Amino acid sequence: MKIGDVVQNFILKDEKGNDFELYKNLNKKVLLVFYPKDDTLVCSSQLSDYNKNIDEFMRNNIQVVGISTDSVNSHSTFCTKLKLNFPLLSDTAKTVSKQFDAINLFGIRKRLLALIGTDRTVLWKDSTLTISFIKTGEILEKAKLLSIKEMT
Repeated sequence: MKIGDVVQNFILKDEKGNDFELYKNLNKKVLLVFYPKDDTLVCSSQLSDYNKNIDEFMRNNIQVVGISTDSVNSHSTFCTKLKLNFPLLSDTAKTVSKQFDAINLFGIRKRLLALIGTDRTVLWKDSTLTISFIKTGEILEKAKLLSIKEMT
């Protein structure tokens, strides 16, 4: 999946066991946050950073959605622990993770962000080493630059 590609619709279970369908949530941009594992130090820091700034994402018309291959039960516990105000989706079959190249050749989960536009295309995509993450400020700066480009 590259910038400009049309994203296939998908349905995954969230931390409450409810279906999350991508296309039904594209009334605003969706930031897919692929992260390696629930309840780990860097993943906790990353998702806490995004949660702390959730109002800033909303002001920029972006819905944050976490995705990992952990189970719904694991997500439920993790979401409650961090008091997250955005869904965590369970991709146990790794289909969406593979679609976005968030799994490497050895089956190891990557830390990757993909911003999906209301037109169903990938607007921006970036990944980091599993020991670091892209902070909210950088994401919003990139999103603002993309919005300016869209208007010209």
